[in-house]
Parts: sequence; structure tokens; C-alpha cells
Amino acid sequence: MAISKFAGRYAVRASPRRRLSGAAVLMAAMLVASQVHAQHPESPAESRITVVGVGRVHVVPDQARIRSGVTTRAKTVKEASDANSKLMSTITTTLLASGIAQNDIQTSRFSVQPVYAPAQPGVEPKLSGYSVSNQVEVIIRQMGNVGDILDRLVSAGATDIGNIEFLHADPSKPLDQAREAAVADARHKAELYARAAGVSLGRVLSITEDSGHGAPMPLARAAAPMAASVPIASGEDTLEAHITVAYEIPR
Repeated sequence: MAISKFAGRYAVRASPRRRLSGAAVLMAAMLVASQVHAQHPESPAESRITVVGVGRVHVVPDQARIRSGVTTRAKTVKEASDANSKLMSTITTTLLASGIAQNDIQTSRFSVQPVYAPAQPGVEPKLSGYSVSNQVEVIIRQMGNVGDILDRLVSAGATDIGNIEFLHADPSKPLDQAREAAVADARHKAELYARAAGVSLGRVLSITEDSGHGAPMPLARAAAPMAASVPIASGEDTLEAHITVAYEIPR
């Protein structure tokens, strides 16, 4: 090592031997790193088969939901509201007498709207009265009573009867059956693909319930509005489960 002085400062210069030693150390470190990499190569990407499984279960609805109510018109809000309240009281009494529990009757909509006479050319619309509407949703837990209750609602003065929707009080058990069927369906598809590709099927790596479908739910199905005394056929609902399953392909 040499020390020289210039402009009042000292500089230290490494000897050629010291510089060669540093380079040798760097080369040695690189050699060791390459040997370690050769002994422990990066693991290859995991091979897998990914399939979608679908499970379906058919079940008979055990309850129904109907929408019913009254719309009345009068010259004043009070007259329309009084007439509406009288009819709704009769309808509620009829539902209770038909075996519907009080907590299965729920107001879904109440509105008061002005009614105008038909517009004439060049004349502003003239207020002719008011319309009051009161709608309720009713849960019928005895499916055999649906037709009879519709008949009674019409007789009690209901002017609005909406769609009938068939429901399930507890869909958890059939939904679990649909999930099990979805797993079996996924396994069948994965085995078929593995056999066709000439590979073996390994353990399950992941199972995901398809978020695109959300939690398995009964497929939406509602009956069209129908006249009273017409027989009601609830039929069957189809409950579905969708899952995505990844299987390992052993090496």
C-alpha cells in the first residue's frame, strides 16, 4: 500500500496484489452461489387439474308468499283513506280467520297519489281526486290453503292480488345435498380429464364455492297471477350449488 500527499491531503492507494485478492474473493463467492443453486434448483410450478362441479336437488315448496291489497279513489285524501282502511280491515280479519298468523302479514307498500282528469289540448291538468293504495305481503305456511285464501281475499274486497311466489322454510338440508352432489360432479370430471390425458389424479388442492352464483339458493320461480278458485300447482324447485375444485397431478 502506498501513501501520497497532494494539495495538503493524503490518499491511500491499494497495491495491485490487494486488488487481485478482492477480485479473487468475489469470484469465489460467485462460484459457491452457483454450486448452491445447482444443488437446490427452483421448484417447478405445481401441476393441477381444475374443474367446475355443479350439484342440483329438486324439492317441493312448503310455503307461499302472496301480495294483496286495496286501491281506493275519492275526491279527498280522507275519503279515499277511510274507504281504504275499511276494506283493509276486512281483508286482515279474513286472513286471520283463515289461519294466517299476525306476524305473517306485513305491509309492503302504502301510497297516496293525486289523480288528474284527462288532459285537454291547451288546458292544464285538473285535479279530480286522490288514490290511496295499501299492499301487504302474506306468508301461507299450509300449501293446501293457497287457493282457498285467494278466493277469500277476492270476496273480502281485495282489488290487487300480485304474483304467488313459492318458498322453502328451511332450504339448508337440500342445499347441503346440492353441495355434496357438486363435489361428486367435480370428481367425476377431474377423473375423466386425467384418464384422457394419461395422468393420475392426486389430492384436492382447493375447493371454492363459486362467488359468481353466490351462496346456493333456490332458483327463482313464481306463478303468474291467477283468478280465485283456480287450483294451485306448486310443482318443484331446483336448488343449485356451483364449486371450483383443483386437484394435484402427482409427479
